[in-house]
Amino acid sequence: MADLYGLAGPVLRLLPPETAHRFAILALRSGLMPAVRTPDDPVLATRVWGLEFANPIGLSAGFDKDAEVGEAMLAAGFGFVEAGTVTPLPQPGNPRPRLFRLTDDRAVINRLGFNGGGLAAFAGRLAARRGRPRPPGPMGANVGRNKDTEDGAADYEIGIETLTPLADYLVINISSPNTPGLRALQSRALFEDLIARSLAARDRAALVTRDKPPLLVKIAPDLDDGERRDIAEICLAAGIDGLIVANTTIDRPESLRSRDRGEIGGLSGAPLFPRVLRCVSDMFTLTGGRIPIIGSGGVGSGEDAYAVIRAGASLVQLYSALVFEGPGLVTRIKSHLARSLREDRYATIADAVGADHQ
Repeated sequence: MADLYGLAGPVLRLLPPETAHRFAILALRSGLMPAVRTPDDPVLATRVWGLEFANPIGLSAGFDKDAEVGEAMLAAGFGFVEAGTVTPLPQPGNPRPRLFRLTDDRAVINRLGFNGGGLAAFAGRLAARRGRPRPPGPMGANVGRNKDTEDGAADYEIGIETLTPLADYLVINISSPNTPGLRALQSRALFEDLIARSLAARDRAALVTRDKPPLLVKIAPDLDDGERRDIAEICLAAGIDGLIVANTTIDRPESLRSRDRGEIGGLSGAPLFPRVLRCVSDMFTLTGGRIPIIGSGGVGSGEDAYAVIRAGASLVQLYSALVFEGPGLVTRIKSHLARSLREDRYATIADAVGADHQ
């Protein structure tokens, strides 16, 4: 088993990025990746939004776009999985090539553009999941808008109402740089309207289903101080349940060395981590620690995961690092995280959240 996990990453890196991704999805659907049988260290268990997490390490949206392999990724050791981003209607996304490995920088650039099979198929898979035995761990759904929709907020309403009875938590993605006009929804007036309509959509659905999953917002790492302050104020006032900090960046650090560093799209991976760490810390301060944060972006080691938690994140997500490290990375991160918690005399993950602010 260990050999298979260790070889997965290098083998997939021999293929073009998007081909490798699809191959990984097919392999997981076929059961070719064995489950991790070792139970998580109890010190890693945590509870957020009333949901139980065996460990705080989650899979970011973008890997399992169409909710095809959530159970397989939970079985591979993740504490939770986020599927999507899903749009109401199927769409092909942007023209290829649109996914680039920056191997020298341990980074990825993508301009996929919310490609996927649409909400009906996505919801069908989540519904089927609820009717069969599954590995423990919450599964979230990340919703977005179609490229050509005039009223973008209406697409979020459709996605939220459909998925409220099916997902353990919901995420409004307004921070991808690859859908024209999407990031404008982070401006104060548009953001207030979107949040009000999204919360109302969830509450309408909850009246029927009696399921009321937490509603989170995924923000960009490129917001300035004033924009972050506005988002914090609106989320606190409206009762948003959580934040994901952060999405990919449109910035290009001067340190990038790889051939494809100038490609258009969102940059993820190791170069993003310092920015995400600062953004998590800022949002924790701006919200007074009252809104749970998922730290996402550039996490590639146990040290990174622990730093994000100490900065204010209750949970952590990763994706790009898997491209270079393979799925065995999750086990290594959890081992380091458990050891760090004990060395610093924390009994639980929750005890360490925001420790750097104390």
